[in-house]
Amino acid sequence: MLRRLYDWVLHWAETPYGVPALAILAFTESSFFPIPPDVLLIALTLSIPVNGVWYATVCSVASVFGGMFGYLIGWVFWEAVKGFFFTYVFSEAVFNQVGEYYADNAFLYIFTAAFTPIPYKVFTIAAGVWHDRVSLMTLVLASALGRPLRFFLVAGLIQVFGNPIKRFIDKYFDLCSLGFVGLLVLGFIVIKWL
Repeated sequence: MLRRLYDWVLHWAETPYGVPALAILAFTESSFFPIPPDVLLIALTLSIPVNGVWYATVCSVASVFGGMFGYLIGWVFWEAVKGFFFTYVFSEAVFNQVGEYYADNAFLYIFTAAFTPIPYKVFTIAAGVWHDRVSLMTLVLASALGRPLRFFLVAGLIQVFGNPIKRFIDKYFDLCSLGFVGLLVLGFIVIKWL
């Protein structure tokens, strides 16, 4: 199923709606969608490398706004939607752990999630739930630093290395998925020990 979702996301790069799709994907991934926008960002940058900076900008801005939407979900709608999120998006244990992290250094944890493959949506929604520990301004500032760093790095690497990276991902998608999960686990371990 993840592979079909990945292929569906990639197909948008071959349409005239690639940039709007990138914005929507970046926005929704910051609050509930499972596929990171990097997939479409890579495909679009491969198709027109000179536009990589533009694609990274669109991705970054939409992602920060999506993070704000995640904050709204956590603050206003959490009681109504938490069953869905705990069933389909992330576990309750991980979510509660993030709330504990916010008591230590919310800015650092949000920035880390914004920059790394750690599921950013967990941190945006948790920030809204624990709005007494995390202000909207903290979320926006940490996200406005971390998200562009990530997306401009991805676009820059694609501009420099190009098609060999995409061919590698397509050929070894399953291994890349396992590696991605490994990075997620490693990211949570790093956050725990910071």
